[in-house]
Amino acid sequence: MTTTTQLIRARRFLPLFVTQLLGAFNDNLFKNAMVLYVVYEVYHSEAAEARFSALASAIFIIPFFLLSALAGQMADMRDKARLIRVIKACEIFIMLVGGSGLALAWQGIALHTLAIPLMLLALFAMGVHSTFFGPIKYAILPQHLGREEVLAGTGMVEAGTYLSVLAGTIVAGWISVDAAAVAVVAVAVIGFLASGRVPAAPPVCKPEPLDFHVVRSSIALVRTTMRDRRVYLAICAISFFWAIGTVLFIQFPPLAKNILMASKEVASLFLVIFSVGIAIGSVTINALLKGTVSARWSPISVIGMGVCLVAFQQVCAIWPPRGAEGELMDVATFLVQPLAAPLLLTLLGIAISGGMFVVPLYAFLTTFVDRSQTARTIAANNIVNSGAMVAGALVTGLMTWLGLPVVRQLLVVAVSCGASAWLGYMLFRAERASVTA
Repeated sequence: MTTTTQLIRARRFLPLFVTQLLGAFNDNLFKNAMVLYVVYEVYHSEAAEARFSALASAIFIIPFFLLSALAGQMADMRDKARLIRVIKACEIFIMLVGGSGLALAWQGIALHTLAIPLMLLALFAMGVHSTFFGPIKYAILPQHLGREEVLAGTGMVEAGTYLSVLAGTIVAGWISVDAAAVAVVAVAVIGFLASGRVPAAPPVCKPEPLDFHVVRSSIALVRTTMRDRRVYLAICAISFFWAIGTVLFIQFPPLAKNILMASKEVASLFLVIFSVGIAIGSVTINALLKGTVSARWSPISVIGMGVCLVAFQQVCAIWPPRGAEGELMDVATFLVQPLAAPLLLTLLGIAISGGMFVVPLYAFLTTFVDRSQTARTIAANNIVNSGAMVAGALVTGLMTWLGLPVVRQLLVVAVSCGASAWLGYMLFRAERASVTA
């Protein structure tokens, strides 16, 4: 029986896995239902659509930057399973607000004055929800799993997360806004029920007072965590990856609509392909490393990501204009286009390479620090990651404001992969040095 099969059947892993799947699905169902509706039904210019997509991404990310230190402290100082149940209960109320915004938008009631603000408020609250859940989902793994199981568990969580992103993205692109309003509440309720089966995970260190000063605690946490060179390099490499990912996710809807002349279902298909690729990469790297936590494959993986990005950009640049203004291709029409296959294959390559790059780095953070510090290490990572993602969203907004076409922006992203490759290489060198020391 393989490690993966053993884990998926074990109560020490399965309830957490299901809870995480449902949370990731709901995040993406709600966010994509909102963004796709606004991009395709409200705004009618590439710049306005890109700005709204960037705004939505920034609103979701900001809580990670502000509250991750507190979230990490709570996860290390409190029972993680109990915290999960509280967080999932809050998700039900958040989705009631977000669902109300979607329902009002579907009815065309107070679109700009109430519906969109309610959706953005719920999006911010889901960012807070994910901020507190994120450190727990990784920190609980070394507590419930053996050391030889952590890489497999981390890979499954990452693969499952992106399959849930895939499912949420598909559903958001294919169901009506009113159906999405009901679905997000229903999924939140099911997620809360699943969280009740997560086994207890009491703190493994002596509880300390929580520091509610978010600025001071964040600076102190990042400074303390970054003292270890390997952890420092892993966090920096992950942060570059998520900055790149943020730019891509912001660009997909306006790229599909304005460059490829494709419908929102095609934009949804792009996110699906990306999610499938990340899941494939997560499983592939676990097989290559055979359960060993190492950054050995990280540099070549992110270089492959950059090469695929350049190829993707080139296909977009030569994509032929189609039809009259406002005529958008559905999925069936898009798939028979001569350049559709190379476009989707290069996108899949981007995502597979990305999954192979990032999964070992997360496992690195949970196995090379003391268990009493795991959640705070993940929280420090989330702070730096969120700063990088906000920077990615701001850079995207700046490039759009400067008039740089979306297709050209992809080249900027490709060049950024070089920095991630260098950081991955430095991490592998530090890893080897620690073994021979």
